[in-house]
Amino acid sequence: MSNKQGQELHRGLEERHINLMSLGAAIGVGLFLGSATAIKMAGPGIIVGYGIAGVIMFFIMRALGEMAINKPVAGSFSAYAREYISPLTGYLTGWNYWFLWIVTCMAEITAVGVYMKYWFPGSAGWAWALAALVVMTTVNFLAVKLYGELEFWFALIKIVTICAMIVVGLGTIIFGLGHGGVATGISNLWNHGGIFPHGIKGVLMALQMVMFAYLGIEMIGVTAGEVKNPEKTLAKAVDSVFYRILIFYVGALFVIMSIYPWQEIGTKGSPFVLTFSQVGIHGAAGIINFVVLTAALSSCNSGIFSTGRMLFDLAINGEAPKSLGNVSKSGVPGLAIIASAIVLLLGVALNYFLPAKVFTMVTSIGTFTAIWTWGVILIAQLRNRKNMSPEQRKNLKYKLPLYPLSSYISLAFLVLVLVVMAINPDQRIAVIVGPIFILLLVGIYYIKGFNKRDKLNSSNKEQAS
Repeated sequence: MSNKQGQELHRGLEERHINLMSLGAAIGVGLFLGSATAIKMAGPGIIVGYGIAGVIMFFIMRALGEMAINKPVAGSFSAYAREYISPLTGYLTGWNYWFLWIVTCMAEITAVGVYMKYWFPGSAGWAWALAALVVMTTVNFLAVKLYGELEFWFALIKIVTICAMIVVGLGTIIFGLGHGGVATGISNLWNHGGIFPHGIKGVLMALQMVMFAYLGIEMIGVTAGEVKNPEKTLAKAVDSVFYRILIFYVGALFVIMSIYPWQEIGTKGSPFVLTFSQVGIHGAAGIINFVVLTAALSSCNSGIFSTGRMLFDLAINGEAPKSLGNVSKSGVPGLAIIASAIVLLLGVALNYFLPAKVFTMVTSIGTFTAIWTWGVILIAQLRNRKNMSPEQRKNLKYKLPLYPLSSYISLAFLVLVLVVMAINPDQRIAVIVGPIFILLLVGIYYIKGFNKRDKLNSSNKEQAS
């Protein structure tokens, strides 16, 4: 997408980069660490929660894919919100998504400090967090193809580990691998209070953590402005996401809860470590710690990528300082990346002083901002489809299935998650902080006079047409 100074982002991302990035964004700390919290709340029924949420995310991604393939732009859902809903919604969505990844990155770089203490027990966590931030910011200054290459290998490490865990776990379930040759079977799924030991309420209460695990999947849309052959590449990435999520999330959790009683998970360390240790793989804890470390670095890497692109798009539209709309010689929005990294420095300091409970608060706020983004994607797609002529609808190369029913069901599900978060005392802060941030942005929009500018632009467009 070109900016007003005639500069543009480079289309350097290959199909294999997008495929692995889309999957890597969805497989992170949410699966390796967050799943233990969700299991405690819901028991084996959490598999149903991940499955249903996976279907909803598939609909959301198809809605995004429909717009991104029809019109691939760097600002993605922020640009679509601006064009198909209103300029104010586009402005709010751009800043909201920037905030989403800032909050998420704060959690991830702090997690890096925690993981490094496994190998360096006496070291300062904040120093590792700072080092991670510096390294990942530097990586984002590389040509976008090199960024995609690094993210490809980060994602591959996670995927290989999960596949190995599923294969080893199935060996234990079917052949008794590491269990004295006695097959464990899958009776642990119902032997300890049934599949839904805490009822449907347990699954509902765990939905926030489930949705946080899916956070980042929409990043495929942000890459649209830098993808070679968007039509083929984005379609393939979106279509494969649903099936891969079912395999990795549902498959991994099915294996884990079949082997171990659900109430023991999280009390004896990572279930991934336990599974590998059980079949005699020495150093399993170190291996998994390395994998989770790469997962956190990958998420931080993706976060800096996303925040930089959103600030770039906001700057082009005059809603962030103009200088942030410049791109470097390698075709990346350099100043926008630096601006995000500076804000993340505050996260290094804050997370050093704040207690452990902040992680729950941060993930809750992250989920709220993600729900805003996903909701906007669905509404923008509905509005875009409605405003199309019958011929334009017929010529769409990539469509959301079961439209418009799938859109309305997905929106209702997102509202349900917000209601659950408002009920849960630990997550309630998100439905307080989130709306306050949105209202603050609305205030700035009118104080800065963006509304008058957008009204003038709109009337100029009407006159021109």
